[in-house]
Amino acid sequence: MQRAAALVRRGCCPRSPGPWGRSQSSAAAEASAVLKVRPERSRRERILTLESMNPQVKAVEYAVRGPIVLKAGEIELELQRGIKKPFTEVIRANIGDAQAMGQQPITFLRQVMALCTYPNLLDSPSFPEDAKKRARRILQACGGNSLGSYSASQGVNCIREDVAAYITRRDGGVPADPDNIYLTTGASDGISTILKILVSGGGKSRTGVMIPIPQYPLYSAVISELDAIQVNYYLDEDNCWALNVNELRRALQEAKDHCDPKVLCIINPGNPTGQVQSRKCIEDVIHFAWEEKLFLLADEVYQDNVYSPDCRFHSFKKVLYEMGPEYSSNVELASFHSTSKGYMGECGYRGGYMEVINLHPEIKGQLVKLLSVRLCPPVSGQAAMDIVVNPPVPGEESFEQFHREKESVLGNLAKKAKLTEDLFNQVPGIHCNPLQGAMYAFPRIFIPSKAVEAAQAHKMAPDMFYCMKLLEETGICVVPGSGFGQREGTYHFRMTILPPVEKLKTVLQKVKDFHIKFLEKYA
Repeated sequence: MQRAAALVRRGCCPRSPGPWGRSQSSAAAEASAVLKVRPERSRRERILTLESMNPQVKAVEYAVRGPIVLKAGEIELELQRGIKKPFTEVIRANIGDAQAMGQQPITFLRQVMALCTYPNLLDSPSFPEDAKKRARRILQACGGNSLGSYSASQGVNCIREDVAAYITRRDGGVPADPDNIYLTTGASDGISTILKILVSGGGKSRTGVMIPIPQYPLYSAVISELDAIQVNYYLDEDNCWALNVNELRRALQEAKDHCDPKVLCIINPGNPTGQVQSRKCIEDVIHFAWEEKLFLLADEVYQDNVYSPDCRFHSFKKVLYEMGPEYSSNVELASFHSTSKGYMGECGYRGGYMEVINLHPEIKGQLVKLLSVRLCPPVSGQAAMDIVVNPPVPGEESFEQFHREKESVLGNLAKKAKLTEDLFNQVPGIHCNPLQGAMYAFPRIFIPSKAVEAAQAHKMAPDMFYCMKLLEETGICVVPGSGFGQREGTYHFRMTILPPVEKLKTVLQKVKDFHIKFLEKYA
């Protein structure tokens, strides 16, 4: 076949002599003869199909970038082609991507990252000395003094030391050991890695993982991928999405009939619900985990995002230690943080860490082994995480600007949280709990029975139908509550509060107008 094809290719000038003294026409004839002798075979069946692929991967769903977001992308392309819509842009309020929504980077963080990325700038007078000092420390800990080198699988040592020092400061002196710190590719990498180690067994002994409903879809996705058992416990919407230990107990007891619940996941502050747990609630959860022998996962990536004056962030690690050695020496806890949220909004660097305490020494070796398979998290992300945990302090030349920028971001988020709550609660058929923290609203929406029937006719969940209509009529992209989980018969959507204030007001007004028309249409 290859020879025939080569002969045909040489047949471009039929009168010129061929490479062996023959005319191109005779070469073409020979090629044609070869092709007749060896006809091209039909394409074989694909090895990888939907039927043959890993069924656990096929079961994975991730609503934050699901069908509604794909539809938003299609609409954006149509707008670019000049197709007329009742709006001029798609507003992607589906994801907590601060800088994509216009938030400006923190100057100091970007200065240190620039210096680490291009060390020749260390000689420039344009950069402050405290930024240069941090950049030099990071680079000296990297192979070849370069961010382009691999690091240890657990992360750059001096950065893990800085993370441990940050945790100790944050928790009022509760000690943190750098050896318990693992730098990760965002918090998501740490969460999936820990769950990978925890899941085992088969049948009724298969590991059960308790997650809040509503939840961040990463958890259900990883549970599906690992073929573990998802155990739902419901947050109390009527009590500002509070976590009730009696509900944990109910979920646990029911799950014991079909799996072995070993893991309890907590998201504080909550995503998508925005609640901030009280210290008493955290104590109750820790006691429950100790009593029922559960491994605790504390997702604390929104720890800087607390807006309600009546709320305060309490880390699980701090509360655990303050409950005394019976708890602090026995309860296994992995807690997670990230560069993506807070005031930083550095999603693209994929920086994060996890602190894992009371891990069995042999399991610690297994964890390091598992991490070594992916070599190391991005070293640039590790450097970004270092700046988050080691920011300018009073007396350093960058402190005033850093503090001003940080407080500006958090202050604006607090205003937008209150604005969103107030405006949603003015709309008939929408109820929004106080946004105590994080960066989302998760309002409950009333969907008339005729709209539910229309959704069923389109083979959609009712809130997916609602969100799709909202996107098609206003250009606003939000995520239906069914993608996060919700009590039967209730409907919600998640919307980020990250857009600039004026754009956020426009979004909220458009949602209000749409919702009123939707109720009228399907009344």
